[in-house]
Amino acid sequence: MPLRVIAGTAKGRRLKLVPGDTTRPVMDRVKEAFFSILGRQIFDATFLDLFAGTGSVGIEALSRGAKRAVFVEMDKLAVQTIQANLEITGLGDSATIRRSDVLSFLKKPSGTAYDFIYIAPPQYKDLWKKTLETLDANPGWIGPDTVVIVQIDPSEQQPIELSQLVPYDERRYGKTLLWFFEASDTEATED
Repeated sequence: MPLRVIAGTAKGRRLKLVPGDTTRPVMDRVKEAFFSILGRQIFDATFLDLFAGTGSVGIEALSRGAKRAVFVEMDKLAVQTIQANLEITGLGDSATIRRSDVLSFLKKPSGTAYDFIYIAPPQYKDLWKKTLETLDANPGWIGPDTVVIVQIDPSEQQPIELSQLVPYDERRYGKTLLWFFEASDTEATED
């Protein structure tokens, strides 16, 4: 099944897939639903794409008007695929690729909070949970309006205790669950 950019400046461009089976690209209908939920909030936003794979989600964000996207991916072939897909779409000027383990990357201090953080890790390894816990323990990545989105198989979902983030929505599309988190309401704890 071809992977493509659905809307925006790079609409219709076909993206390369990562060779082998180390990544699981998000289906177009899930990506389309996700971006229709975000709507105009994506415009001028900063987007952090963790476990980026092909880069298709961050590239879709850029195509739809995000100001900046950072792609974090450990796999060498996936990094090369992201580079190729940024060339195909002409969106490379607004992108940064970091070849790194996601958990190590998030443990470093962040100079900036992101508007959107997308987490789509390899399945069945509890990496989504470890990533959320690492983000929660390093709140410099999270601003008051940051939205964190976890893409997992619904069977992976389990309760998680966080202090900086709270779940506020979830959407299921077949074997894909999009779980939305936001910064917890700090005003209630301030005097």
